[in-house]
Amino acid sequence: MSATLSALRRPAAPLRTIKPVSVRYAAGKAEGGSDPRIDTIRQALYPSNIRNKPSPTGTWRPNVAQRLQRAIPSVQAHETIERAWFLHLRHIRRAREAELKRKFDSMQRAMTTLHEISPELWEAANKVEDPRVRSEKELETYKTLKGAARKAFDSRIRGLFPRELRIPTDTPPRDGWKYEVAALARPQ
Repeated sequence: MSATLSALRRPAAPLRTIKPVSVRYAAGKAEGGSDPRIDTIRQALYPSNIRNKPSPTGTWRPNVAQRLQRAIPSVQAHETIERAWFLHLRHIRRAREAELKRKFDSMQRAMTTLHEISPELWEAANKVEDPRVRSEKELETYKTLKGAARKAFDSRIRGLFPRELRIPTDTPPRDGWKYEVAALARPQ
């Protein structure tokens, strides 16, 4: 018997009412009020816990056990549904694994072809770089940097995707383009 239906058969303990708790956030509000995007994200992540809302999202419903018992009256039907659900998840997992294997095999074929066509490019593509090692030029440049530029030089690892690059969006930003941002020139 599944745990859900066995819990339905036990007598319910008296339920406590939970009073809403006010939440304080560490960051204060901006001068012109809070950002509507942050409010939308906060509402999606932390929905209110008021019981009389029409939407079940984020609310506590005491009659879930009764509704589940009415929808699935027998334990055998519930276990059959659970097995079918796990079978569905297994099919999804196997399809995902097959797709990953196909992509990996395609990447291996591409690397083999690159090795046959141009061994120099294959070596450059497979070169392992230690991010801690710095050249003499880099050390000299690092000594001249100060403050935020020095911190950016430390945090920037060669070969990784640049952090300064903006995430592509459908609409332009509200505050326009930031002209003062410049890419960090890293000596080779």
